[in-house]
Amino acid sequence: MNSIDTASLPEGHDELISTPPIPPIGREAECQLINREISWLAFNERVLAEAENSRHPLLERLRFVAISANNLDEFMMVRVAGVKHQVARGLHDSEASPAHPADVLNSINNRVAALMARQQTVLPKLLDALSGAGVSLVGQDDLNAEETAFVEEYFEREILPVIAPMTIDPAHPFPFIANRGFGVYLVLKNPKGSESNAVILLSSNMKRFINLPGEGNRVIALEDCVILNMNSIFPDHELVEHFAFRVLRDSELEVDEEAEDLVATFETALKARRRGNVIALQISSSRSDKAIRGLCEAMDVEEEGVALIGGMIGLSDLSQLCSLGDESLRFPSYKARFPERIRDFGGDCFAAISSKDILVHHPYESFDVVLQFLRQAAEDPKVVSIRQTLYRTMPDSPIVRALISAAESGKSVTAMVEIKARFDEELNIRLARDLERAGVQVVYGFVDLKTHAKLSLVVRQEETGLKSYAHCGTGNYHPITAKIYTDLSFFTSDQDICSDIVRIFNYMTSYVEPKNLNKVGYAPVTARSILTDGIDHEISAARAGKPCGIWIKLNSLVDQPIIEKLYEASQAGVPIHIVVRGICCLRPGVEGLSENIRVTSLIGRFLEHARIYIFANGKTLPSANARVYISSADLMPRNLNRRVEIMLPIENPTVHRQIIDQVMMANIDDIANSWQLQPDGSYVRLARADDEDAFSAHHFFMTNPSLSGRGSALTKDVKPGRKA
Repeated sequence: MNSIDTASLPEGHDELISTPPIPPIGREAECQLINREISWLAFNERVLAEAENSRHPLLERLRFVAISANNLDEFMMVRVAGVKHQVARGLHDSEASPAHPADVLNSINNRVAALMARQQTVLPKLLDALSGAGVSLVGQDDLNAEETAFVEEYFEREILPVIAPMTIDPAHPFPFIANRGFGVYLVLKNPKGSESNAVILLSSNMKRFINLPGEGNRVIALEDCVILNMNSIFPDHELVEHFAFRVLRDSELEVDEEAEDLVATFETALKARRRGNVIALQISSSRSDKAIRGLCEAMDVEEEGVALIGGMIGLSDLSQLCSLGDESLRFPSYKARFPERIRDFGGDCFAAISSKDILVHHPYESFDVVLQFLRQAAEDPKVVSIRQTLYRTMPDSPIVRALISAAESGKSVTAMVEIKARFDEELNIRLARDLERAGVQVVYGFVDLKTHAKLSLVVRQEETGLKSYAHCGTGNYHPITAKIYTDLSFFTSDQDICSDIVRIFNYMTSYVEPKNLNKVGYAPVTARSILTDGIDHEISAARAGKPCGIWIKLNSLVDQPIIEKLYEASQAGVPIHIVVRGICCLRPGVEGLSENIRVTSLIGRFLEHARIYIFANGKTLPSANARVYISSADLMPRNLNRRVEIMLPIENPTVHRQIIDQVMMANIDDIANSWQLQPDGSYVRLARADDEDAFSAHHFFMTNPSLSGRGSALTKDVKPGRKA
């Protein structure tokens, strides 16, 4: 069992300014790689560090605790589950994975324990500060008489009818607990003095935190409410011991690649996932005893899978508290701008796009422009067909509603729905059936590839004949996440690009690879060669003594052949700056290997999500001559080898300038939100807590207009600067 030891954290270390180093595991040393799993945990450490960032309002800091907890849940259910499978199968390190799975698992366990210990150190300090600001999470002993009476009445009305307390004995075997199941384990003594054990499972549909009456914002946790009312559940019993527990199960789906009915296969796999092997059992107690060992035995959980937290578990639920209190406890509200160029054309998206390509920068510019584009397509009698990819969206998706409306009005509508989008499989199956009922031709894509490209294509009958309009994005068609994810939406009527997208859509439906595309690259066929050729071009320029450089912005850098190619470029003298939000397996700044590579990670109010690849192409960056691509793909083997992705070249001068001079320059110049990756794998925060003048890319984009969407409102270029 792993006991979370908060006492082992550095004394007086109130704000994380550097994450721990990441030593190589196994053959990673000779490959000069940072382990993927530990690099991800370092990313989540940076997320948690924002909970300690005094520049953020208190409830936003609490939200970062919740985000770090939710991230860790998914990591355990997917990545740790995968490593455990490798260990169980006796797999060893290979050329593709130079670290032995057993060594990786041991390193993961140590780093996860430290991360959870830090959560338990940060949380009480935050809750104390919030209590002083009028938002209080109270315990069982903190209730006044009025609140106690309310909790008793609330329990009888809202909780008791829902729960099913179970005494554990030979007649009542231990119940099955689904993935992310949460409950309370009890040791009771009856009037005769004998002890028994019981379990109360608490449904995820129940509110985790209950608002108390009276002035202020006082709440109590659901599990505390249950314990306070034990006499209503087990009258005449003494509560000897209790603790909350939570279960995380293996959530990887195993799908037969020979499956004839992919949807039916996934529905079966989704049911099996709820019953996957237990990956982690979190317990609110800080010490092991007979009751905890009995719970572990009943659930068949191995010792290394148990985490004795010694505090609150299920911290992702803390996000429920973030709507309480006054506005000073949250980030100031922000209203996204709508592209003025579309307003210049009376709201006609097609006229605006036909006039000139448009780049929309979310969330600073509204995702409503994407919805308006599709709604106009659905309503316009001149539109004859719509093609659309859907990877992640929302249950009541306005995108889906627009596609249904278009199909019902007689238009030819094709939707490429990716049912393998992790944790959205069930939703996507339901949305696909809604689309099919409306007459949309739904395609489920490849069994062995995920369709991750973000594409819309509208074909319209105009006076000169059929004309196509395309939207290509770096992010999902999800109106909610588009308010917090930074992404790029590119609209064009360039017929070479639209022709390529037609053939890529045909690839998704016919599975026949398109040949000789005009401009657009795509994975798994040409994206890798575009990237490699771009790096090789800069290497040649450096060796010839010509200007050179590479700028990259992405979420994850894992692919070993690309990393080795970037090392080669660095050794040739190519200056490289990489802005990576999450995983980075490349070690920058290593003498003789990567001293010309700088890696920063931007973590702040918004979640960085856009993918941008820039090659200097004979001039010093920033340059109007550079080759610029936006993409749906990160530099990971799965993106380049096992997904359908898009590499879109940017040729429009205004859009080109916007991406280089605004988006990338601001990300590179950011100090307020950035961490720099060191050769030893540690990350160092660039800004001091008291540095109020540190340049923030997020603040810059919230307060300055972008270029390509400005239309008649554009008077001059606005470039980022450290004092902006």
